Amino acid sequence: MTSKKHKLFNLSIIVIPWLSVLFIGKQSLKRYSFSSALIGMYEIVSHINGRRKKYWTFYDKPKKFVRDELPFDVGPYIPASMWILKYTYGNFKKFVFVNAIFNGLFAYLFIPFLHKIKIFRLNRLSYPKFFLYIHYKAYLLYGVQYLIEKVRGAEGGGEKV
Repeated sequence: MTSKKHKLFNLSIIVIPWLSVLFIGKQSLKRYSFSSALIGMYEIVSHINGRRKKYWTFYDKPKKFVRDELPFDVGPYIPASMWILKYTYGNFKKFVFVNAIFNGLFAYLFIPFLHKIKIFRLNRLSYPKFFLYIHYKAYLLYGVQYLIEKVRGAEGGGEKV
């Protein structure tokens, strides 16, 4: 049975990040939503693989992907990708730095917090390995956005949306 705190946690990690998207701006939403959604789908596949390899455990039983991992993908991952791209795209060093900070906070502060409140814990990954597990996707995100910008530039005579 899913605990009340797990349901509340899932609701909050989905609703709060998506509410923030209301303030990102129409142009930024159009420009960065496709690459963020594409990497979000990749993240879902990555989580399915991580679940199969037992990289982590959720405390509530029965184990369900939709209740356990999917809220992380649908909630903070896609909106955070859009926000990070909005403020850092075009400056790769800044993009890597901001992603490293964001992923480091997630891996070293948020994951121990989730363990403490008995929602989630790492099994087969240490915190540094978990950091790398989530951080490498930032490079994929930037690469996808770069390709999108190139295609849009070629289609629109060099203009960017």
